[in-house]
Amino acid sequence: QVQLVESGGGLVQAGGSLRLSCAASGRTFSSYAMAWFRQAPGKEREFVAAISWSSTRYYADSVKDRFFISSDNAKNTVYLQINTLKPDDTAVYYCAAKSVPRYYTTRADYTTGYDYWGQGTHLTVSS
Repeated sequence: QVQLVESGGGLVQAGGSLRLSCAASGRTFSSYAMAWFRQAPGKEREFVAAISWSSTRYYADSVKDRFFISSDNAKNTVYLQINTLKPDDTAVYYCAAKSVPRYYTTRADYTTGYDYWGQGTHLTVSS
């Protein structure tokens, strides 16, 4: 099965930037999606960004202008570039993956239903 390991979190000042990484191993799928979720202190987990097997990208409205998701299939890795960090970005960031039907074409198809999860990486943004 698929194993996911996140890295790249840490303590960063507001206004800065960083890139989170998620390394995947195990079986892969011909049609799949990878995503990032986050859980802020005292809040529920929320969708952040996703990338499909065809490299279509989806973002939460709250992060669309500052976050960028990408993948490197040769390295079996997905990234989340975060720019202009805000204190509200403080959270545990989780990588997720799932096999998806090729007819999945809308944003809603990529925001839920993930089967594989990493352990998370902590990001703290100071003001």
